[in-house]
Amino acid sequence: QVQLVESGGGLVQAGESLSLACAASGKIFTVNTMGWYRQAPGKQRELVAVITSGGASSYADFVKGRFSISRENAKNTVYLQMSSLKPEDTAVYYCNLVKLGINYWGQGTQVTVSS
Repeated sequence: QVQLVESGGGLVQAGESLSLACAASGKIFTVNTMGWYRQAPGKQRELVAVITSGGASSYADFVKGRFSISRENAKNTVYLQMSSLKPEDTAVYYCNLVKLGINYWGQGTQVTVSS
């Protein structure tokens, strides 16, 4: 199986930056897509950014220009660099890996942005 372990997150003030990391282990194929989703209280989980093993990335409109996703295939690790954070970015951020059409999820890490 696949295990995803997130790190980073925490409490920051509006306008500050924060980084998340997610390390994948287990039966990981070379070709996969990794990414980040988030879920705020009372809202549905939503896509933040994804990146393929080939390095192609895409972002939700609400983070374009502020967040950057990257990955190190040799370490099976995906990163999310978040800058110019806003209070509305407050949510639990989940790491995601898609392998052969199956979704795997991390346990989530809390990001709180105070105004």
